[in-house]
Amino acid sequence: MAWFNLRRGSTQRASNDPTGDEAIPPLRVLAARHGLHIGAAVSEKHLREDPGYREILAREFNMVTCENAMKFGPLRPSRETFAFDAADSIVAFAQEHDMAVRGHTLIWHMMLPQWFRNAGLSYDEAIDVIRGHIHTVTRHYAGRLAAWDVVNEAFEDDGSWRETPFLKMLGPDYLSMAFHWAHEGDPHAKLFYNDFSADEINAKSDAIYEVLRELISQGTPVHGVGFQMHVNLENPPRPKSVAKNMKRFADLGLEVQVTEMDVALDVPATKRDLAEEARLYGDIMEACLGTKAFSAFVTWGVTDRYSWIPLQFHGKGAPLLFDDEGRPKPAYFAVREALQKELKTVPT
Repeated sequence: MAWFNLRRGSTQRASNDPTGDEAIPPLRVLAARHGLHIGAAVSEKHLREDPGYREILAREFNMVTCENAMKFGPLRPSRETFAFDAADSIVAFAQEHDMAVRGHTLIWHMMLPQWFRNAGLSYDEAIDVIRGHIHTVTRHYAGRLAAWDVVNEAFEDDGSWRETPFLKMLGPDYLSMAFHWAHEGDPHAKLFYNDFSADEINAKSDAIYEVLRELISQGTPVHGVGFQMHVNLENPPRPKSVAKNMKRFADLGLEVQVTEMDVALDVPATKRDLAEEARLYGDIMEACLGTKAFSAFVTWGVTDRYSWIPLQFHGKGAPLLFDDEGRPKPAYFAVREALQKELKTVPT
């Protein structure tokens, strides 16, 4: 794969490159030197329709997450049918470009199909449907995915259980059930619990820690925890607390990953905001690199143009490493510098 000239002032690709490097190894090369994956959430539509999107994704990242295509609703239009085409195309692209794939997500209370919400399933019927869904999906992709977000967002910020259809149907045991069923479907994939607002030590991350510790003690096949890190500059995560939190999960024997990072800015973003965004990305990457069990860093999107943030939060945007035109932002270079700086401490 060719490296691209990102020199300051280059007419080929504008940048804020502070190093003046003439040939810059892409992020995937730097991450691989650490034995890490660096990835992005991917939309099948944009992958199919936007050549620039495809080029950035293939050049810079060595991991992809299906943004929506593997969620219950898009994947399961009816009780009798599965719609794998969109997710299959993303997986095929990843395989073509030597990229790992994170499956996202088997169990989530959002984006559920109406047929499931309205089915009025009994306990036994719910087990039959949910187990069948997990088995079918994981077996379809067995051997092609590095990891699955098995359960997504099962806790409230205060540490209590989130009231979801799965909790109502099966009780808290649905977590253990889901991990066992996913492992049955693909015994080689790493299985993750994934959540937001749990990146620091707080009531939510305490609850997740205790539940995962108990699951592990019971022999449940859970292998990692994903920290989403949808954050902003008004209340940014503290890197030291993030690192301390990651360490305690790592001490349970779990891999830790940043699975959905973006930084919502007021738009149009000022130079100062872009600099602060860059600092935050760099600080979080450095905190992650200090955790031995850290294995992947994934942004929730490829470029600002297609981010979910402006669609959900009025006046917010510019959350990713590449701008609307696909140009690397200061945040890109901050992540790159963190990877390069840490490399200096790694024995050759």
